[in-house]
Amino acid sequence: MPKIVDAEVRRQEVVQAVFRIIASDGLHRASLREVADEAGLAVGSVRHYFASSDELLVYSFASVVDRIVARLEAALALVEDSEGAEHHNAVLNLLGQLLPLDEESAVDACVWMAFRQAARITPVLAPEAERSHRSVAAVIGRLMVLLRPQDVDNPQALVTEAERLLATVDGLCMHTLLQPEWMTAAMCSDVLEAHLQTLQAASARA
Repeated sequence: MPKIVDAEVRRQEVVQAVFRIIASDGLHRASLREVADEAGLAVGSVRHYFASSDELLVYSFASVVDRIVARLEAALALVEDSEGAEHHNAVLNLLGQLLPLDEESAVDACVWMAFRQAARITPVLAPEAERSHRSVAAVIGRLMVLLRPQDVDNPQALVTEAERLLATVDGLCMHTLLQPEWMTAAMCSDVLEAHLQTLQAASARA
């Protein structure tokens, strides 16, 4: 009796092959044939689950967005349930979910950045890029309400600070991917600590 393969399991195996290719060689090499070779499958087997390269790439983009947002949501729950020093550490942990600080998150960050950049000139990826931005921004926005409760009635101030924090984290992510010898986990932590101190100082003055 032939072995029954769970379709979702096989799709995830193919997606992992996409991630490995992007992390090692870039998005341009993630064709159906290259992905099939990386996954140890025939091209026809990959086409059974993804009819085209576009469909495979959109699904892969959605998968990495889902993974990152799920980690952010779980980390935000810890922030909401913490106080004092635990609260501060929980905030750092949440922001760290967007940084390539270990092997898994480094692959996710590399893939996420590659897809976001490609979406600028690849219309089929644009909707997922928009979902990615809105989902991450929503979490950071909720975090900002916790960090700056004095600005709840001043939404523009919250948006400005949320964008400033997102820009800082995005910059750290890119810098760490490009210069891992310099931008270490410790350096990332120092930068985030400094940024949070400015938020806390402004909160105290208010």
